[in-house]
Amino acid sequence: MPDDFGKTLIDNGIRVVTKRMPQARSVAIGVWVNVGARDEKAEEGGLSHFIEHMIFKGTERRTALQIAKEFDAIGAQCNAFTSKENTCYYAKGMDTHVNTMVDLLSDIFLNSVFDPGEVERERQVVLQEIRLSEDTPDEYVHVLLAKSVWGNHPLGRSILGTPETVMRFDSNTIKEYFSRAYHPERIVIAAAGNLEHGSFVESIVPAFEVTRQGDNFPKRSKPTMDWVATTHPKNLEQAHICVGTRGIHTTDHRRHACALMNVMLGGNMSSRLFQEIRERRGLAYAIYSFVSSYYDSGLMGVYVGVDKSNTQEALRLIVREMKRLKEKPMDDSELRHAKEYLKGGLYLSVESADNQMSRLAHNEINFGRHIPLEELIDNIEKVTAEDISTLAQEIFHDKAVSLSLLGPVDEEAPLEEILSFK
Repeated sequence: MPDDFGKTLIDNGIRVVTKRMPQARSVAIGVWVNVGARDEKAEEGGLSHFIEHMIFKGTERRTALQIAKEFDAIGAQCNAFTSKENTCYYAKGMDTHVNTMVDLLSDIFLNSVFDPGEVERERQVVLQEIRLSEDTPDEYVHVLLAKSVWGNHPLGRSILGTPETVMRFDSNTIKEYFSRAYHPERIVIAAAGNLEHGSFVESIVPAFEVTRQGDNFPKRSKPTMDWVATTHPKNLEQAHICVGTRGIHTTDHRRHACALMNVMLGGNMSSRLFQEIRERRGLAYAIYSFVSSYYDSGLMGVYVGVDKSNTQEALRLIVREMKRLKEKPMDDSELRHAKEYLKGGLYLSVESADNQMSRLAHNEINFGRHIPLEELIDNIEKVTAEDISTLAQEIFHDKAVSLSLLGPVDEEAPLEEILSFK
């Protein structure tokens, strides 16, 4: 194990992982919980995200204003985010203020009071966030695609919840869910920057060792996937389109081949879709492919925003490029460029304490171990053109392709026919 990596298991099950970056003057600390939107019941939709908001709204020792002032007083950044499977509370500041950041993070994480008055105020903020999301079509169409593919499964619901679910949340609901979901064995504390592992653990243990096991939390249910074309008429300037196909789960051994295929399909400015749809034909400003991988399933997709008159042509080109990946292996030069692009992004990311902290947490949550950068680079280099073609043949086919279209809709457009891979 490299000297710059450290891992400690606290007696109650919390894992602490660190990456020492002696060249840095900053430290990024994240308290990660392996709980997210997919762990909620239908009536709890958006609760993990609501807790993320509420965690900064006051503790037994500090008001919301005091929390903000104390972070500002040391020049530190603090924030949080919720995903389908994880919630993270993080701070980044100078290496001389690690103990202060630990004190603040542990206080808001362990001692938030979830005051009823603050709940009512923050409810209005979250409702505005939901409305903003629905008014941002290039983002909202992804929510619609997830709903089409995953249906009533939690993966098909918005992380933000709905106005109906958010209106039902109160202080007791939040406290009950927090105590039930935030188990020690689901918590990973990750830190990267100019720090020593032993000293960091000594600052963490006194606060976090008091966390105890909660009630039994239900296991995640594996989703089924539906493949349909859905249209959502709305008076917009553009048609916003997401095409989705079957993807792979987070720890799938083909994840490196999938990442390379994504780069070649629509992952950068020299990708096939960007060059064909934007550069050669001028059909769109925004065009890209994406990969969404989860614990037990995954989705690969393409987004494009076009004028209504170009909808069918853009869809045909997307399907054509997917078929090309199935039918004709890429040449050595294209594969080499994709590998260099991925490797370049990885090497650049290791210079950031934020990225290193996130990578530590993801590896620990998903793989239970530290994955050295050298191992990751080696696995990328091992991918062959045949590996990518084989994966493309598996995921790009008629029985596993879905579409969500938001905006002006041509009711007579033969969408099912256009999406055919035959």
